[in-house]
Amino acid sequence: MKIFLVGIGGIAMGNLAYMLKQQGHDVSGSDQNLYPPMSDKLVEWGLSPKSGYRKENVKGADLVIIGNAISRGNPEVEEVLNTGIEYMSMAEAIGHFFLKGKKPIVISGTHGKTTTTFLTHWILESIGLKPGLFVGGIRKDGYPGFALGDGDYFVIEGDEYDSAFFDKSSKFLHYRPYYLVMNALDFDHADIFANLDAIKVMFKRLLNLVPSRGKVFYWKGSKNLSDITKDYQHAPVESFELGDKNSIFKYEKGILTEIRTKAKIKPSLIGSHNYRNVEVAVRVCLEIAPQKRKEILEAVESFPGVKRRQENLYVSETSLLVEDFAHHPVAIQETIKAHKEAYPGYKIISLFEPRSATSHRNVFQDDFAKSFKGSDVSVVTEVYQVDKVSKTLRLNVKKLVKDIKTYTKKESFYVVSPKDIPSLLKKILPQYKKDKLIILAMSNGAFGGIYSELKSLMETRESL
Repeated sequence: MKIFLVGIGGIAMGNLAYMLKQQGHDVSGSDQNLYPPMSDKLVEWGLSPKSGYRKENVKGADLVIIGNAISRGNPEVEEVLNTGIEYMSMAEAIGHFFLKGKKPIVISGTHGKTTTTFLTHWILESIGLKPGLFVGGIRKDGYPGFALGDGDYFVIEGDEYDSAFFDKSSKFLHYRPYYLVMNALDFDHADIFANLDAIKVMFKRLLNLVPSRGKVFYWKGSKNLSDITKDYQHAPVESFELGDKNSIFKYEKGILTEIRTKAKIKPSLIGSHNYRNVEVAVRVCLEIAPQKRKEILEAVESFPGVKRRQENLYVSETSLLVEDFAHHPVAIQETIKAHKEAYPGYKIISLFEPRSATSHRNVFQDDFAKSFKGSDVSVVTEVYQVDKVSKTLRLNVKKLVKDIKTYTKKESFYVVSPKDIPSLLKKILPQYKKDKLIILAMSNGAFGGIYSELKSLMETRESL
């Protein structure tokens, strides 16, 4: 087929384009603002994207795939609608071209999707099952978030965000789950969901797609997940939690012990939330290949992790600079807690940029303040692109900083921009020169490009 992608410059759309090309299709696409790394990758893959949207770009296409960020009024969209060219969302295209005839393993939940998806794929790949993969991230060893796979299984991140301007239901409803993992369910994406109940509706619909021969795995520590699975009877349902009577692992001081064999496992991941991710990934893999228990456990230890998830950018005997994707109060709380547990005696300076569509709204005004418990210093920037949300809906960062100080009884600072953080830290760091220190930078974006400056600050600190 001749397939054209509108919005090809997004990471997920670019990956999809290359997968379609690998399948043998004639693939091209366009985007308004093409920039590295995806612009370079598209050229490397021989896709030659067009810069800018023009109606003539889609002429002759058998199918047009329209990205989530594309709206009515786009010249290519208008041409597609006017001429009757076949079109799909990205999520629908993934289901149509890559999941037919497979047993999709859909990893869903408002937290932990990316790590659990990569880990499940890593284990299945390690034991020789050659699974497919589609996930919004990159492994720390550089492995991209996609693979066609030659086996029966396809591991995919089940995103609850909507699919396209013409399909406002969640992407994961296109993913045909055979095995379904639900890691967590909290309110998120306040730009598209009115409340928690609206998200729960989507998860209930997803749950209803699992065949009777498949299986559902859900975290029983989530009341919301317990609620939606309570009366479900169409497929086997299995809850998971670290340390309960059915657990594969028990967790103590950063080490997982496999209960049946007493084998000690020390993953590269830290924190109880990540050990739950390990628990459920192993359960899914044991469901598929119970005879490979030893190899599955070995694969957990060798998993390299995911970029921008607990990624150590600078490490010395006394200093650690960490980048993390956390942008929801629960994620921030768990990330700080994980580092507090893994590095006892270290002081923690938490840096946070409210950047996501939910975090820059005041829906979590009170929850954010409580999430910084465990930090010795908290620094919060003004919301990213402050004019994109009205003042009545916007997170009040100055109030938040005061509330953090009240709640944690520790120092907290407001800055206008991430670029103001290095100069602030220069003033703060000398008082911690005798301490072991973690700087924990949390954002779902580029954080103003300050990471090189933060590394330099840590290096300078070593010489004080």
